[in-house]
Amino acid sequence: MSEYKVKFEVFEGPLDLLLYLIKKEEVDIYEVNLTRLAAQFIEYIEMMREFDLEIAGEFLVMASTLMYIKSRELLPVDQQAQLEGEEDGADPRWELIRQLVEYKKFKDAAAQLQALEATQENVFPRVPVKLEFESEKPAPKPDVSIFDLLNAVNAVLKRLEKRDNTRDIFEDKWTVSEKIEYVVRMLSSRASVRFSELFEDAMSRSEVVCTFLALLELIRLKQLVCAQSEDFGEIEIKKRVADVVVTAPVSPTEPDSQPQ
Repeated sequence: MSEYKVKFEVFEGPLDLLLYLIKKEEVDIYEVNLTRLAAQFIEYIEMMREFDLEIAGEFLVMASTLMYIKSRELLPVDQQAQLEGEEDGADPRWELIRQLVEYKKFKDAAAQLQALEATQENVFPRVPVKLEFESEKPAPKPDVSIFDLLNAVNAVLKRLEKRDNTRDIFEDKWTVSEKIEYVVRMLSSRASVRFSELFEDAMSRSEVVCTFLALLELIRLKQLVCAQSEDFGEIEIKKRVADVVVTAPVSPTEPDSQPQ
């Protein structure tokens, strides 16, 4: 399992993770407790390492920044004031919050443009023939990030630790390839499965890790898509369907007139 590494073409950055954690805490950016956020941020980095996900250097830099902010807040108030009065820099906490606010503005704007693009895709010009669709309802676009998936699998691992029948002593020799076949088999006769269903029979931490890596690989290969009906809700996994194709019926051609 250690030799298997999932590589994503697009991977969210550290600011995306911070915004995700702030949204999970249900607090305003200006009121967020960065000390508590630091612990959660480190927890996600450790999960990425456990699942052999490639961690960009920016994540480690952000982790260092958060730990520095946390260490500052642990100092006595008079020493904090002395640090804030230094000439060589501003309060790193407010500098980070400023970056988050600016980043969120651009991210929200990009999301609005993407929504407008999706709306425009469903607008068709008036034509003299009736349009026929191969599918009445196109598959919903995936809106689940890698952080949603990590949050979900972390909940699975925590539930596993509370069980009495786990088999961590006798390590199972699962492979990612076997678990890919297992996930594909589950979806061969069903339209969708819940994320938690993939791990219902898992008996060890290593089996959960293998199953999760298999899921990530199928997502990377564009074989599966994930969606949530609400923020931080249950993740639904479906097979990816082909894009909707619009076709117009071909009007029959009139036979050429034959000379009498």
